[in-house]
Amino acid sequence: MTPAEEKALEILSTVCNVPREKLVPEARLIQDLDIDSVVTLDLLMELEESLGIDIPEVKAAEMQTVGDVLTYVRENPGE
Repeated sequence: MTPAEEKALEILSTVCNVPREKLVPEARLIQDLDIDSVVTLDLLMELEESLGIDIPEVKAAEMQTVGDVLTYVRENPGE
């Protein structure tokens, strides 16, 4: 796991108030972790700011699982 992915997990846990052990790649953000749209926006903004990345709305809408978030972070390194 890259340092950016580790940071993304830390952000997910903090912003979404979800224990780190629940953040497995197959966990669905809405259905399994009960993350609503407001928290999702907070999460995306924090990921962008902390990791220096840009997450277009289209890509954000495609992120359904923790694994999707980690894959995006890994494939789109920040500054």
